[in-house]
Formats: sequence, structure tokens, C-alpha cells
Amino acid sequence: MGGPGIRVLALVAAVAVLAGCGTAVEGTATWPGARLDRGVLGAADFPPGVGYDVVEDAPAESDGPGGPPAMLSEPRGCANGLTEVIAASAERGPGSAVRYVVTYDGARILVTVLSWPLDLDGLAAEADRCDAFEAYFDPTSPGIPMTTTALPTPRPDALAYRQTMRLGGAESSVYFWFGNVGASAVFAVAFPTPNPTIGVKAELPQTFMDVAVTQTDRLGGA
Repeated sequence: MGGPGIRVLALVAAVAVLAGCGTAVEGTATWPGARLDRGVLGAADFPPGVGYDVVEDAPAESDGPGGPPAMLSEPRGCANGLTEVIAASAERGPGSAVRYVVTYDGARILVTVLSWPLDLDGLAAEADRCDAFEAYFDPTSPGIPMTTTALPTPRPDALAYRQTMRLGGAESSVYFWFGNVGASAVFAVAFPTPNPTIGVKAELPQTFMDVAVTQTDRLGGA
């Protein structure tokens, strides 16, 4: 992944990503297998040459103490505010989420398909509260300016944001998607990651939005 700006944004985003996956517990899978097969995009749904990998987390790494700590921020809690909203309504256990990574030259997109709905009102309120904040590596380090900007979406039951930081005179952004489909949801995040070994280029945020909308539509038809 790129320079320090992207690494900081990756840390902020990684905490939110981990909130979508709870610690695995014993029990029966909560997601019917037939709907899972129909509702998740596969490698064949992307152009030839695009990377596609299913993410299988070890139970101990799904969330909790093994996850990265949140950065400090002002206003307080903005560095992990979306995390807290997601975690508050998360369902945990076998079959509660499926994750995959799509890789283009210019974007690494992590998609999480959830068997439970997201609190879109809570996410929108937190994004509004943290439309401009500063993040800190530690209490003595200088603040890193960050903004959270809403992006238009084609679905009334979805939210999209660009989170941008300015560090060393350069701007870096990551992109988020939160979309509900009845009792299920799609959460996705995109990092602007060059990868010349991939023959298909991404244009952000358009490629990310196309993937997120297509996945959400597919889940709605499952």
C-alpha cells in the first residue's frame, strides 16, 4: 500500500472492517446456503484479469483484542466512530458474514456481505459529527486533518462516503459503502492501491461504486 497517508487511512478503515465480523461461536450457520450462493458476487462477475479472493478469518482474529487499536482523534471517537456504530448492531456466529477482496490496478476493494442490517441512521449521524476531525498517532503527535464527505448513491437504502486525510501536503482518500437489503446488508471499503500486475485499471470512486451497487443489487435478488 502507498505512502504514510494511505497507511493511516488503512488503519482507520481496518478498524471499521473488523467491526463487521464477530468472533465465531459454535452453532448452526445463520445464513441459508442457497441464499449465500445466490447473493454473493463471484470471480466470474468481474472482468477477466481482476483479482478475486474470498477472505477466511481465523476465529481469534475476527474482532476483539486482536484487532488494531483505534487512533486518537478530536472530536473524540471520530477515528473509530463508524466502527462503534457497526459493532453495536453486529450479529456474530457461523454464517453471519462473508468477505471477499477484489483487486484492480488502482484499487483494492474489500466487500463484506452481512446477514444482518446496518444502522444507517447511526452511521449517517456519526459521519455528520465527524465531517472534519483530526487524528493522532499519540497524544504528543501533531494532528492529521481528516474529512468525511457523503457521496451520492443510486439506492435510498445506502450510504457512501469518501474519507480524506491531508498529510505532508498530499491528500489520500478511502471510500466506504453501507447498504441495506431487507434483513441483510453490504459493507465495502476501497483503498487506492496501484498494482501494475493487474491488467484492469480502476477509476475511483466510480469502480468502487459500481462493485458496491452490483453486490447490493445481487443480494437483493437472492
